[in-house]
Amino acid sequence: MNIALMSHDNKKELMVQFCIAYCGILSRHTVCATSRTGRLVSEATGLPVQLFLAHTHGGCQQIGARIAYDEIDMVLFFNDPNSDELDQDLHYITRLCDQHNVPIATNAAAAEMLIHGLGRGDLDWRLLIKPTTPLRV
Repeated sequence: MNIALMSHDNKKELMVQFCIAYCGILSRHTVCATSRTGRLVSEATGLPVQLFLAHTHGGCQQIGARIAYDEIDMVLFFNDPNSDELDQDLHYITRLCDQHNVPIATNAAAAEMLIHGLGRGDLDWRLLIKPTTPLRV
C-alpha cells in the first residue's frame, strides 16, 4: 500500500518518532511524503521515502493528485491545531480522502489505530477496490 506522510512544522518531530516506533510496519509498504517531512523520516528510520515537493512548492497538491487517482491508500497528516498556516491544505487533503474513501489520520492517536489495522491486514479491502497501482513520482 502507498502511505503519504505530511505534518505541520510543530508536528514534524512527532511524525519522526511515530515512524521510528512503527518502522517495521511501514517498511512493508511504499511511503511518500512532502520533502522536509520525508527527509526527516528517512534519515531517522532508514526507510526509503519517495519525496514530493515542499509544501510551499506544491507538495500538498502533488499528494492530492495521487489521492484523486487512487494512488494513495492512507494519509497520515499530523495537524497542529494551533497553526492557521496550513488550514487550507488540511481541508483540501481531508476532502479528497473523503471523496475517494482513503483513510486519514490527523493526530498520532488516530494514526496509531490505522497503523495497527494496516499491520493486521484490516485495510486489505483497499486492494480489492482497485488494482495494485505503483506510486509514480
